[in-house]
Amino acid sequence: MSIDLSDMGIKAYYDVVVIGAGPAGMSVAISLAEYDLSVAVFDECPQPGGQIYRNIGTTPSKLVRLLGRDYSAGKKIVSTFTNAVDRGDIEYHSQSKVWYINGGNQLGVLKSGSSYQLHVAKVVIATGCQERPMPIPGWTLPGVMGAGAAQIMLKSASMSPKSTVLAGSGPLLWLLAYQYCRAGVKVEAMIDTTASSAWWLKALYLARALVAGEYLFKGLYMMIYVRLSGVRIYRSSRDLKAFGENKFESISFQSEGEEHHIQADTLLLHQGVILGLHIVEAAGCRIQWDKGNQCWVPAVDQWGKSSQNQISIVGDVSGIGGAKSARLSGKIVGLRLARELRKISSVELGRLSLPSRLSRWRHKMVRPFLNLNFRVTESYLNPADDVIVCRCEEVTAGTIRQVTRQGCMGPNQAKSFTRCGMGPCQGRMCSNTVEQIMAHELDRSVANVGRYRARPPVRPITLGELATTDAINID
Repeated sequence: MSIDLSDMGIKAYYDVVVIGAGPAGMSVAISLAEYDLSVAVFDECPQPGGQIYRNIGTTPSKLVRLLGRDYSAGKKIVSTFTNAVDRGDIEYHSQSKVWYINGGNQLGVLKSGSSYQLHVAKVVIATGCQERPMPIPGWTLPGVMGAGAAQIMLKSASMSPKSTVLAGSGPLLWLLAYQYCRAGVKVEAMIDTTASSAWWLKALYLARALVAGEYLFKGLYMMIYVRLSGVRIYRSSRDLKAFGENKFESISFQSEGEEHHIQADTLLLHQGVILGLHIVEAAGCRIQWDKGNQCWVPAVDQWGKSSQNQISIVGDVSGIGGAKSARLSGKIVGLRLARELRKISSVELGRLSLPSRLSRWRHKMVRPFLNLNFRVTESYLNPADDVIVCRCEEVTAGTIRQVTRQGCMGPNQAKSFTRCGMGPCQGRMCSNTVEQIMAHELDRSVANVGRYRARPPVRPITLGELATTDAINID
């Protein structure tokens, strides 16, 4: 059985397909729209904007003000993108999932219960990042969730908890605390678990970060605002444990030698973000371990070109840089693709991209300092034996250690014995922790231990949906 692509407004061929409609994906599409190329953007969300600008087109103005200038800045690019879509310069397909990429020029797309096969000249992956899991005792209780997920609820439905504790490390944690304080949400405490680092190393990176000093001043302002709002802040915290009968009720922890116990309705955990590389790996692009970011990153050049000639990787999925850096990178990649598709010359590429490349360099200068300042503590990367690391299959850290001691040399072999990584999330939420546990047990680097292999389908697909697709060759 085959579905007519035109029924869904989808063509069989595009010059460029962009996966993801966040700042980077929209920027690529906007840049390409100027050169009379057939460009389609596929995104899982109902509206363009990605996680950072989620629902910016429909969010009430009062909430936009509460979320701050960084969020409201998304209105301009989303408006430019939607105008290009309305003119027919860009095809935009919301609530659509790309479930495989084959050879860089064949894609499988899920939309409205059917699967479609597309042929493209170039693919741009702009799928962003995800929260790094923070497995602690009790983190599977109802009422415990990621800070990023809580922020999505705030943006999408103006939902916020009655009282909450924020725990972990990273700029997003402070941003959410700041937004909650402005919105009148009761923040019982900020439990900071950031690992300490040498003062002289911080000073060295701080000198470089001052090139993009606005990030530092913004972060300092948020921290002061949260403190002046009366939020209790606990530094150098460890041994976090969540408690509750049928839902989260309280958290215990140690801070500066003292034991603390705090009650609240909700616990929001966060220890930074990692790149959403599942589709990048499934497409065959080379990735490598980044010790500074404590995560895997794709091998890309300054123009966003991956190890697969037809695939570009842009935005936070190519390396965490933030919304401004993502927009600039998107423009740079769009211009490079216009050159490769013979719409502009090499001279024009250099001239048109120079301002964006210089600006992107400046914005990225703050990242090493932030990575050092919010480095994840090893104990939260390597949890205790009784802590569940794979929520889908309910596999504990102790089970991973046991199979490692029995001879498993990497996550893929451990998967066969434990089913860890075989659930609906396909290892997205447990791979980082499993890698760290096995690396520690084997006394090797994570780069040496490796990670789960990603294969299509990178998104769940039913047999009925698969049956609607023409014959597909998947290696």
